[in-house]
Amino acid sequence: MLDDRAKILLKALVERYIADGQPVGSRTLSRASGLDLSAATIRNVMADLEELGLIVSPHTSAGRVPTPRGYRLFVDTMLTARPQGMGEFTHEARGQLQPDQPQRVIANAANILSSLSHFVGVVTAPRKVSVFRHIEFLRLGDKRVLVILVSPDGDVQNRVIFTADDFSQSQLVEASNILNAHYSGLTIEEMRERLRSEVDQLRGDIATLMQAAVQAGGEALAESSDQLVLSGERNLLTVEDFSHDLGSLRRMFDLFEQKTQLMRLLDGSSRADGVRIYIGGESQVVPFEELSVVSAPYEINGQVVGTLGVIGPTRMAYDRMIEIVDITSRLVSNALSQK
Repeated sequence: MLDDRAKILLKALVERYIADGQPVGSRTLSRASGLDLSAATIRNVMADLEELGLIVSPHTSAGRVPTPRGYRLFVDTMLTARPQGMGEFTHEARGQLQPDQPQRVIANAANILSSLSHFVGVVTAPRKVSVFRHIEFLRLGDKRVLVILVSPDGDVQNRVIFTADDFSQSQLVEASNILNAHYSGLTIEEMRERLRSEVDQLRGDIATLMQAAVQAGGEALAESSDQLVLSGERNLLTVEDFSHDLGSLRRMFDLFEQKTQLMRLLDGSSRADGVRIYIGGESQVVPFEELSVVSAPYEINGQVVGTLGVIGPTRMAYDRMIEIVDITSRLVSNALSQK
């Protein structure tokens, strides 16, 4: 537990470091905190904060910088929300998020987030309901079957499944005919529930095949809807914290290219209530200590369908990023709900 004096000094140190990007020394901290303390007292408090893992002294510098743990304490308990004067931005952004163009809303939202933050804007596209219109099975041999799934809007997804038995093509046609006749138009989850209750009425081998197909189809449709829109990745090239560390930049661009980790992180954010902040090094999802993510879910008619946010250095103005992300999520929700 920190006493009030230590909290004031830590808050002042984080704010000063975010503003200047330079290690904060005792004299600077004395002025920034407004406390009437001797240099020796401040050095003692800083030593205590360092021992708690909240700040660290980089290299041989006499100043200190926050650690991810220090940023987390600052964000959770010390961050002061200040109005950022975003009225003009709100008016301009609303003009770019036209409800009659949902795909452009997603792309423009990523651009808006990047432009305002000067970092990376990220938006997950609305998740599609996993519904199928038509299904076919094609025997590949060696107990392998190709599942061809057609969605109501004409998207085609293919998935190879491995079966315990080697089905003939006539058996595969029989299974697809049953699914198309009795399950077309249902969501994958509805199909799964019906198969579970009707499995006793189906022949054992056909029931097993159909259940495997439904599982594969659900995965294929889910993957097809996991679209991630990124904007402004090159902004990180100009961030002083990264410009001298090509290794960090390379790892971050790998993260953006692979997208899997970001999808997992943002999927978790979609279950959050409001803005959520991930600070680098806290979890395996954001494995880089230099990176933070500020995110929030967005909705269509009251139902959460995706997530958007800003990716940037841990040394970011969190109060401004929170307001940017929060306002953008509300504007996107409003635009898509008017579709």
